[in-house]
Amino acid sequence: MKAACLGPYGTFSHEMAMEVYGDDILLLPTIGDVFAAVINQGCPGIVPVENSDAGAVGPVMDCLREYPVSITGEGYLHIHHHLAASNPSGPVTVIYAHPQAHDQCRRVLETLGAEIIHTSSNSASARMAAESVDAAAVTTRAAALHEGLVILQEDIQNFRTNITRFIRIERSPGPEGAGKKCSLIIDPGEDRPGLLYEILGIFYSLSLNLTRIESRPSKRDIGSYVFFLDVEVGEGLERALSRLREIAEVKNLGCYGRMEAGA
Repeated sequence: MKAACLGPYGTFSHEMAMEVYGDDILLLPTIGDVFAAVINQGCPGIVPVENSDAGAVGPVMDCLREYPVSITGEGYLHIHHHLAASNPSGPVTVIYAHPQAHDQCRRVLETLGAEIIHTSSNSASARMAAESVDAAAVTTRAAALHEGLVILQEDIQNFRTNITRFIRIERSPGPEGAGKKCSLIIDPGEDRPGLLYEILGIFYSLSLNLTRIESRPSKRDIGSYVFFLDVEVGEGLERALSRLREIAEVKNLGCYGRMEAGA
């Protein structure tokens, strides 16, 4: 066993994991299961963290906060969504789609007049569509072929350039000094005027470039948030972390670079 990712066979996570680790992949039914396998079995995990169209992957963001893992690499995958069915000549009354796939293909799906039912993965969508003659799935080419479906429409994503960023998670951080980007979770624990300005100002004052910032509910109360930041590694990073810890709780998810095949 070399890596865990969201299954079943044919998901984009599976495709990304195979690019890095080959065929020896543990396919699991939920994102939470992937994180749990990393902690309990000591294997690396491959999970999607953001998409160029649909944005952040909420369950992954929440699990990064909940589980004691580090990010040790990232990779990018061009995404191609297809509409597939077992009966290419019949009417389609139901379309199965993962919520992210639904969002990324909403322009086409809104024109079809079919009921959209959400599933746990693109592969699950294909499997459920294969069980009904009046159903279709938004899925991957690999999952469609695996379930014996016929592709009705190719590349139905909203934008031709659709890219998902994946991260590798592990129990331990990667080698010190090996990464070009660091990911942080900042929990201020309070809401006051100028708080976000103060946080961002730390990076500005030390000439550190933020490449991404996301907010997620803290789960404590309405209007209470934590912030996910990606920052390019620079000589002022340790000073920034020290100053951040004076005003907020900081979880350093680690510094990392691109994943390489066989790594």
